[in-house]
Amino acid sequence: MEIIDRLLKIDLPPAQSAFLWGPRKTGKTTYLKKEFPKSLVYDFLKTDLFIELSKQPSLFREQILAQPDRILEHPVILDEAQKIPQILDEVHWLIENKKLKFILCGSSARKLKRGRANLLGGRAWRYEMFPLSWPEIKNFSLMRALTHGLIPLHYIQDRYDRSLKAYVQDYLKEEVFAEGLTRNIPAFSRFFDAMGYSHGQLINHSNIARECGVDSKTVKEYFQILIDTLLGTRVEPFKRRQGRQIISKASKFYLFDVGIAGFITRRRIHEKKGPMFGQAFEHFILMQLLAHSSYQELGYSINFWRTKTGLEVDFIIGSGEVAVEVKGTNRLDLKDMKPLLAFTEEYSPRMSIIVCNEKARRVHGKVLVLPWREFLDELWEGKIIS
Repeated sequence: MEIIDRLLKIDLPPAQSAFLWGPRKTGKTTYLKKEFPKSLVYDFLKTDLFIELSKQPSLFREQILAQPDRILEHPVILDEAQKIPQILDEVHWLIENKKLKFILCGSSARKLKRGRANLLGGRAWRYEMFPLSWPEIKNFSLMRALTHGLIPLHYIQDRYDRSLKAYVQDYLKEEVFAEGLTRNIPAFSRFFDAMGYSHGQLINHSNIARECGVDSKTVKEYFQILIDTLLGTRVEPFKRRQGRQIISKASKFYLFDVGIAGFITRRRIHEKKGPMFGQAFEHFILMQLLAHSSYQELGYSINFWRTKTGLEVDFIIGSGEVAVEVKGTNRLDLKDMKPLLAFTEEYSPRMSIIVCNEKARRVHGKVLVLPWREFLDELWEGKIIS
């Protein structure tokens, strides 16, 4: 398999530990092996190790204390740390009393929080691994990204369809069930299917609840499970100076990967045009914004803006600093620009950008039209927001 250099940088000073979170198969384990080749690794996916330390967590401390100093100069890596929550008490003791450092890697902190596990009280910095981003892929193919998705193995594989099916059926649902995050398995399965129909749209909890046979409160909890397990993100409406005509309560939900979303929504894209291409293209740009905000340690907000008359701008970033509309077309007309022009007139962002398939950049009034490749280059170069 092709080796891809990731943008994430974990640089720990002495005695500083870290959590590394991210959905399965985004490349966390591969990254840690490459960046910390001399580290001692505990992989809790190994059944024998899991059973041994689950029964007697103190064995972990005793084993670590038996290691030579040359090994403990490097961070000790705990892979799938959420599987043994009680191990974090031992980690805490070793940090405090032996000044050791750890990297705790996993796909969800939800189980740790629900079990009231020791989250180390700020002694571990938080990092997150995302699917592949624009600067990480040589010879990038947009159509491949939108159909295969950006989970590293899926993007590379030719038989990506089988991998997407396996990921959704064998991991997404089963992992939630296996971790005991919900007890009503049939209802959650129905929710998962119903969620696909509203992906990237305004969430109507009541409609989804009727389809699932549960109440709205339960549907909200199901969405929160996906967010807590890093399988999706909620995008809230932009709320500065809200008028009566601005939608300010209903949020949107996007899965963590455009390929996974395509499989669940049964999306088929054969060319760079049409509604399905546009939906996937918008999701792809959001993925890049999320990764950029995290990897560059900017932490900017990402919202959307929509009026009750239907005017909508896809992404408002940095608390209104930049407005970004995404259009899957190779030729914009004035109708395409109307929502962004309305937002710009009302809020005066520093930059108003339409990201599209046009071949050359241009300016229309206060709106900058950017081909998507140029937008991504300038985003990662710090020219859009920094």
